[in-house]
Amino acid sequence: MSTQKQTGQIGVTTENIFPIIKKFLYSDHEIFLRELISNATDATQKLKTLASVGEFKGELGDLSVRISINEKKKTLTISDRGIGLTAEEIDKYINQIAFSSANDFLDKYKKDANSIIGHFGLGFYSAFMVSKKVEIITKSWQEDAPAMKWECDGSPEYTLSETKKEDRGTDIILHIDDESKEFIEKQRIETLLKKYCRFLPVSIVFGKKSEWKDGKSVETEEDNVINDSNPLWTRKPTELKDEDYIQFYKELYPFSDDPLFWIHLNVDYPFNLTGILYFPKVKSGIDLQKNKIQLYCNQVYVTDSVEGIVPEFLTLLHGVIDSPDIPLNVSRSYLQSDSNVKKISSYITKKVADRLDDIFKNDRAQFEAKWDSLKIFIEYGIITEDKFYERASKFVLLKDVENKFYTLEEYKSLIEANQTDKDGNIIYLYTTNKDEQFAYIDGAKEKAYDVLVMDGQLDVHFVNKLEQQQEKSRFVRVDSDVIDNLIKKGENKEVSLTEDERKALVDLFKSATPTIEKTEFIVGFEHLGERGNPVTITQNEFMRRMKEMAEMQGGMMNFYGDMPASYNMTVNLDAPVVKKVVADKENSQDTISQMVDLSLLSNGLLKGEALSRFIKRSLELI
Repeated sequence: MSTQKQTGQIGVTTENIFPIIKKFLYSDHEIFLRELISNATDATQKLKTLASVGEFKGELGDLSVRISINEKKKTLTISDRGIGLTAEEIDKYINQIAFSSANDFLDKYKKDANSIIGHFGLGFYSAFMVSKKVEIITKSWQEDAPAMKWECDGSPEYTLSETKKEDRGTDIILHIDDESKEFIEKQRIETLLKKYCRFLPVSIVFGKKSEWKDGKSVETEEDNVINDSNPLWTRKPTELKDEDYIQFYKELYPFSDDPLFWIHLNVDYPFNLTGILYFPKVKSGIDLQKNKIQLYCNQVYVTDSVEGIVPEFLTLLHGVIDSPDIPLNVSRSYLQSDSNVKKISSYITKKVADRLDDIFKNDRAQFEAKWDSLKIFIEYGIITEDKFYERASKFVLLKDVENKFYTLEEYKSLIEANQTDKDGNIIYLYTTNKDEQFAYIDGAKEKAYDVLVMDGQLDVHFVNKLEQQQEKSRFVRVDSDVIDNLIKKGENKEVSLTEDERKALVDLFKSATPTIEKTEFIVGFEHLGERGNPVTITQNEFMRRMKEMAEMQGGMMNFYGDMPASYNMTVNLDAPVVKKVVADKENSQDTISQMVDLSLLSNGLLKGEALSRFIKRSLELI
């Protein structure tokens, strides 16, 4: 092909291609920097490959990719010392849109080209999203190939001519348009480089390092290298210590507490995947954040929205995943679902489950010590992934009010004999607040029942899942009924009240109950023994659980969320004070009010004016 100055038209099918590129090719215009630096990195990696197979015999020298800004000229330049381009290659790969040189190179050197990034051949044209003119000054590694200059102002017309360039490689010069002035600001470019190029496999240099001297920032002679070209996940686990993993975590998430555990992913068949996933320490629900896993493709940052690759419950983890086998669309920003993605998702689930199982088996004490932080990840997985439940059922733990830990099988063996009801159901008693529900826990202990602690934000869904998976098992909050009804061993003693007596007593107790907004009380009567509380207020397990789920989920569950809170007020007909009330209803209003208020107080339901009246009445009784 002639190397004389030529004029031609870029091979596109419509003159409107540039407006389309400028507006729609990428969702964020800032992506152009990632694409151009990825191209420069590819050019450098290709030269390394040619050297490794003996085709390039010259000195590699400094292979850094350099970014520079000229604020006066309003230009941004990306320079590399890679393989460069010949005139023929410019015509093929630049002038023919979507003809990717990476694909051609991979076809030829597939055994040796391990780190080529580009796929689509459109990345270069992202430059026109922010530029009014783009220049390429390039010189091929091939001997006798003249240096070339390509120019285009964003129309389908270009110019290509010979030029002077001493060294091999390529300079991409962007003349930034007025709408994109932010991209000639040093701080903005440095921020983008750290976001997209932080772990590229070739050194990325942006200016010189600065140091404080005589009270001001002074530029040194040392290159300001933006990236770590050999990040932790690219190294072998056998080379690394715990301190290395923790230090890398601190680099990714400054000011965070040390992680609980981590998993180093490294697989090369049937797909390539490397990465490190961390279990963060969770102090409260507020700390729970998704989108803390960063996805890379050959060390190029792609996205932190990884729901398509990482199972939903593991999006709560932190860390990095790198895979060239994850299918991306043209903008490298969104994932496309295919069989590889599903395989990768299953693999990650298995690796996480295996790692947790390994820690549990080899250091149960450590596992138990970290359980309160770990449980949200494991419970979320159990709730959302049946396959994970199958694996996790061996190491998921239940904790009781004595702070003792049990596996599902261990706990079933512990309570089966004493906490099986007359219908053969094993009843798992639990509390959501040991202090607020202390009286009910104490009543359960008097029966030698064990009580679990279920105070996590996912526990209401977790117990639902366990009930579905375990036959003849029910989870019941310890304050959801009187103790004799929680685990029924036989039929209750029949209540010996006439209809008129029942109605009169119901009216008396209801009239003594203060009005609480969106709350109703259902008065009932039981024979609970002389030592039983005179009045016990409980909340039905099913309705309470539905309301809690409605608060978390919304949607169709709002039906339950909008319903008034319903409580059972159980009057113990065997209690001596209740017997007196039954015998002398007309003179018992203060006594009934006191019994009702005491029960409301123990449930945290006595407030405001009603609480003030109770205090005055109590003082008078004293």
